[in-house]
Amino acid sequence: MRPEDVPEAERVSDEGFFALDTRQRRVDEPEAARRTDAHRAVWIERTLHLVRHDPEGCWVAEDETGMVGMATSLRREVVWCLATYAVLPGRQGQGIGRQLLAAAMHHGRACSRAMLSASTDAAAVRVYHQAGFALHPQMYLTGRVERSAIPVVDRVREGTAADVDLMDSLDRAARGAGHGVDHPLMLGAWRLLVSDTRSGSGYAYVDERGRVALLAASDRRTATRLLWAALADGPAETTIGHVTGANQWVLDVGFAARLTLKQDGFLGLRGMKPPAPYVHHGALL
Repeated sequence: MRPEDVPEAERVSDEGFFALDTRQRRVDEPEAARRTDAHRAVWIERTLHLVRHDPEGCWVAEDETGMVGMATSLRREVVWCLATYAVLPGRQGQGIGRQLLAAAMHHGRACSRAMLSASTDAAAVRVYHQAGFALHPQMYLTGRVERSAIPVVDRVREGTAADVDLMDSLDRAARGAGHGVDHPLMLGAWRLLVSDTRSGSGYAYVDERGRVALLAASDRRTATRLLWAALADGPAETTIGHVTGANQWVLDVGFAARLTLKQDGFLGLRGMKPPAPYVHHGALL
């Protein structure tokens, strides 16, 4: 993938995921929707970042009609992560996705650990399993936050670039590698909350919609404090995504806030256990 390919890759990705969301929509969920202009801009900025820092991990598939598939991935220390992966509707089931995934995975050939966040697409999940990924169901909590349930939260402050070393050390303890060069990208787009005390430390990025995008902590108490802090400052209606069974503390907070628990997708892991206390990001993991 080249920088000039990124806008078209965004279109392919949007087409693929819109078709998947339409096909798998539950009756109690809103209609599937394409990305907004704001979310499209975030997607493009993140993908350009990956093309710059991980050119060997970002690929497109083309034929005489143009681009038909795309995959982006990243390598951070000993961890390889699949960021996103899509094939145009109507071109799926022809082996295009397998070739893209193989090309992206070659970028992580020297890594001892690997991560990906998968949808419930049956074909993609089968490919991940065949590639050696253990699949751990993901949950999410959604609904209107019960404001009266939010406790008094202290020992949480606004974070800055000076916290990167702390955050990378927490990432290494949780998943085996720091986010490294991804921190400037996240700091430029999101709000950072940090808690650093003698009893524990942690951080949480809050995205442009006021939702937790990524959270890592040394212990459950600190993680819980950060999640409550994010909910306290967040919107009335929210979602806490990418929750694994290893992070039951998220359910404690979500149920106390009167959110509804649902299941969606899988965290695919190779060479590692589900990180905890940790809430992963869908693309940057």
